[in-house]
Amino acid sequence: MISMNLKKLRYRNKYTQEEVADKIGVSRQAVAKWENGTTVPDINNCLSLSELYQVSLDDLVNYSDDREGIDIQPKGKHVFGLVKVGERGQIVIPKGARDIFKIYSGDKLLVLGDEAHGIALMKYDKLMNFAEAIYKAEECDE
Repeated sequence: MISMNLKKLRYRNKYTQEEVADKIGVSRQAVAKWENGTTVPDINNCLSLSELYQVSLDDLVNYSDDREGIDIQPKGKHVFGLVKVGERGQIVIPKGARDIFKIYSGDKLLVLGDEAHGIALMKYDKLMNFAEAIYKAEECDE
């Protein structure tokens, strides 16, 4: 799996094997051997590669097209699937998203919109914490 992932990520980022080798401090031959499955990178090189490609270490090593059904996602980015908007505008936030973002029944969410980029949800308490930090920073300047 790792060999296919390394090749796929290199193509996606439009790097040559030489460029990858230079960026993480190994030979081009090492990169070629990792991609053809002859050898596997050690843990330090895996960490460097996951940082270079901005993917999780787990996805770099274990991701499989057969198992997941979608491409390797950038680290911290998620695709939770589609939701259907009800007649009154309600949606159900997928469980995976609720778990990762710790959204519980009764939580307040702020709905933000940008006509060019879409809609976003933000936890109300996070917004209030941010606003409080801005207020305190303003007080310190005075």
